[in-house]
Amino acid sequence: MKYSREKIFRTVHKKGYRYFIGNAIQNQYDVNIIGVRNSDTKYKVTNKFDDILTISYKDELGRWKYHEYDCTTDPGTHWVKNVLKKSGVAVLRPGQYIGSHCIGQHKGVYEALTQKLPVIVYRDNDRDDEYNLDEGKTETGIFGINIHRATKHSGKKSTQIDKWSAGCQVIAGNDDWKEFMEICNKAVKTWGNSFTYTLIESDDIKKWE
Repeated sequence: MKYSREKIFRTVHKKGYRYFIGNAIQNQYDVNIIGVRNSDTKYKVTNKFDDILTISYKDELGRWKYHEYDCTTDPGTHWVKNVLKKSGVAVLRPGQYIGSHCIGQHKGVYEALTQKLPVIVYRDNDRDDEYNLDEGKTETGIFGINIHRATKHSGKKSTQIDKWSAGCQVIAGNDDWKEFMEICNKAVKTWGNSFTYTLIESDDIKKWE
């Protein structure tokens, strides 16, 4: 594990975001889905799964569980160079997006967390090897910023982003993805089909260590 539930909780709390712990009646599977963007890359386009997606929750016995998955929170080289919109490729802006996702079908092909409420994205349209996160070039809306997997092959893990992300949050390993979705499906039974996604940066964690 690169981080810990305690470090994630502390950072989320310090930033003034919500961290879900259930309520007096029910607390199991009130999940916290939190992405950690790798600040060490200095916004370079690495085309690698060098970020972390975390999920933490209490299980049926009230015990805290914490999982980490290699992922990308950034678009891959292909879509940086071949932008889908004139305004540029989408890069999700760090923040907390309450109720932003639900279980649905990614591109109508397989189960994933699909965007249902607006999020904020930067638009980078200069096609170079650096993400330009300009606060003057943001858009708010529903852009299909889904949380999905890379490889479809069981037991395998993708190493390069390439076309896997045009702004989506993508888990590299197929087995990790299956575990993540099993947890999310359990959460739906208690809390309904609505998930909050929070994106922080690794420098945020270091700040409050």
